Amino acid sequence: MDIQRPDQSKARRKKRILIGVAGAVVLAGITFVLARLKPAAPTVERNLVWIDTVKRGPMVRQVRGTGTLVPEEIRWIAARTQGRVDRIVLRPGAIVEPESVLLVLSNPDVEQAAASAESQLKAAEAELVNLEVQLRSGVLASESAAASAQAAFEQTKLRAEVNEELFRDGLVSSLDMRLSKVTAQHAATANEIEKKRFAFAKDSIAPQLAVKAAQVDRFRADARLRRDEFNALSVRAGMRGVLQVLPVEVGAQVQPGANLARVADPARLKAQVHIAETQAKDILIGQLAQIDTRNGIVEGKVVRVDPSVQNGTVTVDITLTGDLPKGARPDLSVDGVIELERLDNVVFVGRPAFGQDRATVGIFKLDPEGVHAARTQVQLGRSSVNTIEIVGGLQPGDRVILSDMSQWDASPRIKLN
Repeated sequence: MDIQRPDQSKARRKKRILIGVAGAVVLAGITFVLARLKPAAPTVERNLVWIDTVKRGPMVRQVRGTGTLVPEEIRWIAARTQGRVDRIVLRPGAIVEPESVLLVLSNPDVEQAAASAESQLKAAEAELVNLEVQLRSGVLASESAAASAQAAFEQTKLRAEVNEELFRDGLVSSLDMRLSKVTAQHAATANEIEKKRFAFAKDSIAPQLAVKAAQVDRFRADARLRRDEFNALSVRAGMRGVLQVLPVEVGAQVQPGANLARVADPARLKAQVHIAETQAKDILIGQLAQIDTRNGIVEGKVVRVDPSVQNGTVTVDITLTGDLPKGARPDLSVDGVIELERLDNVVFVGRPAFGQDRATVGIFKLDPEGVHAARTQVQLGRSSVNTIEIVGGLQPGDRVILSDMSQWDASPRIKLN
């Protein structure tokens, strides 16, 4: 028969309780240790990120933009009169001289007006010549009359003197002597009058000719204007260069002032570079620049900064001081780099893919072993095309990741593999 043993049953129950308590304590300890552990850092391929070293030294501030080459001298040729395009002589791309005819217009009214103006000018010039002949002839007649009056005066004067001598000798009566004196006085008066008439006739030539000459000048100016309008029907380049645009075709009717052609000098080009408005605030006239034409780099300097902003960019004109490489032509796409200033003894690093001037950003800084990288708050300063100034948060010699790390924003640390 079975015999009850209460001591052994209590011992087994106590043992089970102790084992349960020990298991609970071990489980709580494991839970506490696991809770204190940091989450595993995500792994990033080292060859997929851009790592750079912080340096101290001189830094050149630059801004970059894209643009095109444009001629410094461009001339739009406009129609002076209404007309119809009769013939196109040259097409875009042709090399032209100042007298090169680009196209020919036709307008019968302009041709008739030019011929009529020439006819009126010739008639006015003939009238001027005829008037001058008449005035000269009148002066000669006045001069002849003055000479005759002078001769008559001299004769009557001599006769009066002779009669006076004869009267004293008693050979001539008192009446004859007095009549001769009266005749001499009349001749003297007539002589003075003819002298004044001759002087007046001679002096009046210039004013009368001036009036007629002014009329001739008016006809000449009108004839010149009509002649220029007629000559303008043959549209000329007006400068040495290349014909770029010819926006009309044969048979087109054009109005005065309409653009007919554009000519530019391809040997004198400048670059128009578009700079982001956030980077254009420090650009000044006279700053040095470099223009990359994809076939060589040309030196230049800033000559104009557009005061307005278009599509988020500012247009900067750069005149080229160096020789243009082969293949440079108007409308060629170029890259421009403008030197803003040179900074001495500053801490800088390569420009990251994020962050603007004078901003505070989080950048992953590598540990000395280069295996792990921790996010560090960095204060940025002035920026350039490829570099940016470090104001705080990093020291020379630190290695940082400059690639876009936005996908690891939630991770304070990463591991490089």
